[in-house]
Amino acid sequence: MTIEGPIEEIIFRNDENGYTVFLLDFKGALTTCVGKLVSANIGENLSLEGEFVNNSKYGFQFAFTSYEVVLPTSLAGIERYLSSGLIKGVGPVTAKNIVQTFKEQTFDIIEMSPSSLAQIKNISMKKALEIGEKFKELKKMQNSIMFLQKYNISTNMAMKIYEVYGSNTINVVKANPYKLVEDIDGIGFLSADRIAKSIGIPAYSEFRVRAGILHTMLSAVEKTGNTFLPKNALATQSLALLEIDEEVFGELFEEALDGLVLDKTMMKFWKDNLEVVIFSKYYFYENSVAQKLAVLSSTQNIEKLDFEDEIDHFQAKNKILFHDEQKNAITTALNSGVSVITGGPGTGKTTIIKCVIELLKQQNQKFILMAPTGRASKRLSDSTGEEAKTIHRALEVAPNATTANRFVYNENNPLKTDVVIVDEMSMVDVALMSSLCKALPRQCKLIMVGDKDQLPSVGAGNVLDDVIKSGCVPVCTLTKIFRQSDDSLIITNAHLINDGKMPVIDNHSKDFFFEEKNDLEEIKRSVIDLVTKRLPYFTKEDSTQIQVLAPLKAGVCGITNLNTTLQEVINPPSIKKMEFVVGQTIFREGDKVMQTANNYNLVWSRTVGFIDEQGEGVFNGDIGYIVKIDYQTGETVVEFEDGRICAYPRTEISQLSLAYAITIHKSQGSEFDTVVIPVIAGAPMILTRNLIYTAVTRAKKMVVLVGEKKNLRRMVSNNYTLQRYTLLKGLLKDAQKKIKELYE
Repeated sequence: MTIEGPIEEIIFRNDENGYTVFLLDFKGALTTCVGKLVSANIGENLSLEGEFVNNSKYGFQFAFTSYEVVLPTSLAGIERYLSSGLIKGVGPVTAKNIVQTFKEQTFDIIEMSPSSLAQIKNISMKKALEIGEKFKELKKMQNSIMFLQKYNISTNMAMKIYEVYGSNTINVVKANPYKLVEDIDGIGFLSADRIAKSIGIPAYSEFRVRAGILHTMLSAVEKTGNTFLPKNALATQSLALLEIDEEVFGELFEEALDGLVLDKTMMKFWKDNLEVVIFSKYYFYENSVAQKLAVLSSTQNIEKLDFEDEIDHFQAKNKILFHDEQKNAITTALNSGVSVITGGPGTGKTTIIKCVIELLKQQNQKFILMAPTGRASKRLSDSTGEEAKTIHRALEVAPNATTANRFVYNENNPLKTDVVIVDEMSMVDVALMSSLCKALPRQCKLIMVGDKDQLPSVGAGNVLDDVIKSGCVPVCTLTKIFRQSDDSLIITNAHLINDGKMPVIDNHSKDFFFEEKNDLEEIKRSVIDLVTKRLPYFTKEDSTQIQVLAPLKAGVCGITNLNTTLQEVINPPSIKKMEFVVGQTIFREGDKVMQTANNYNLVWSRTVGFIDEQGEGVFNGDIGYIVKIDYQTGETVVEFEDGRICAYPRTEISQLSLAYAITIHKSQGSEFDTVVIPVIAGAPMILTRNLIYTAVTRAKKMVVLVGEKKNLRRMVSNNYTLQRYTLLKGLLKDAQKKIKELYE
């Protein structure tokens, strides 16, 4: 059945999915209605199609499945509609004056002859025309978003689509819904495919095949870190996604791929007798890194300088004794255009950096310390006593940054420095490395420091591993362990794990514990108990400071489930705390959250001492706390651990996730005083040695493993490494060869 009337009161609204509970004046009776609305404004007149249902908890409600915004016809209704805030610049007084002047013709005048509004007091011609434009735009937006919602596209996502296509939204989506895959972040192939099937676009459409190829390639980049795929692998995976006849697919695939190459979205070429396909931008990322590293490598000192006396002085001053491999690392770094220092925990990487810094100061050389994440840069700053910045902050995000020109410092405006030292290199992806390399001046030295045995970067590429294996730059591998106390097992066990040996888990140390639990629910309960009760009592840390690192997202002991339970205990609902739902996640004031994507346009501010700073850019892996939620606007204010305060508009909240528990992959580059790690069974391709090694090395003061020893043993003995398809190693070799041919 259909009911119609104005909204009298909004009881509840979730702006992420549009779900709204409101009172509608239906024939003089207030009727509770539930369903999804694009927007909800008191006074808005709606025609709802649905049925009355008897909810056991809330009584009779009208559950609607579709609706239309109906312009009111009574003068009182028209006045109320205009004064509801839907049209910016029209408040109660202006609405009353308009209705008194134009009576029942009000909407026709606003839409067809807005200049007539200028005859009303306090409405200029400019304002009159603006009111007309906003009214037309509102109608187009409502029609477009209602059209998109028929295909289960959320209100926020529908708004994003409308922002891109505007009044042409319906025409674009009807003609080629697969265009959404290319133009809209967050719309995947499956969503576009669902719309296409509803509209009647055939499975063999060239648009569909093109979108399938793009989706397959994007998944290879984002999910497994590849920068390219062999052409036959791309074809096989695309065919599995599209589920069309193999004989027909071959020709369609070639045509669609040729189109992607022609418009420069992708490139294809032969590499080592294998035809490969790559997104053009990723080829340029890897090639630019290779070219710059080759050029910088050519600037190494022709005559190697001897720093033995300076190193001896540093040792005496700091009452330490370097191992020969550490001395070699220091000398090599200072004599080379590009160098790599790699080693596990406790092998003296930070001490080497401190010595290099002191020797650079003696030579009056400028240097910049960098790390990929805020936590990593803070740790580097604390350990060296020098300012360290994230790579993003060092390059400075440009105002209104675009993908093509994100940073202030680039090839046209290089950094003013002689040396750049980058810590935690294993987590630097190729896109960020490309931006860094572009900003390095021609005579700059680049010193890369990291642990080659940790997990590769979350983003695409395998920069540190490719640089090491290329053989094109000097690599100093540290094996001697220095930093460990007699009763500490974290570093000892990390190296045992890295060597494929079981860690010592006798529970007699002060910092490494194993709790045997055999059932997933038991493991979960123990993790929750440790974080919320036992460890805070023992370590005197707040529960929010104890970090759970889990191997998986899903499952009983996955981060989704753990976060929900930890939130209930650590930050339960309260009438004093605002909250709202985004998808399946409740965000509440006081929650610990993590940014899950790079956003170069979010504005932040902070106060350091007496200096107020402002900037743009919040980045993947940044952790903070929700300090305020404005329920009316949906704006959510987050304070990050480095003091940056950022106000998220409602459309950007989906980039946050709860962070009481995070995946081990997301923990790269971070250190936490105490970590709790559920040890569970799972796919060997995921639960590997370097995964548990990375998790253990994130802890500074304490590690607690919870699970079965047999599963820990499986991970430690599993040296499987997922191959990443990348070009950097080969491109670097080629670039260095060309440099030698030119200059020798």
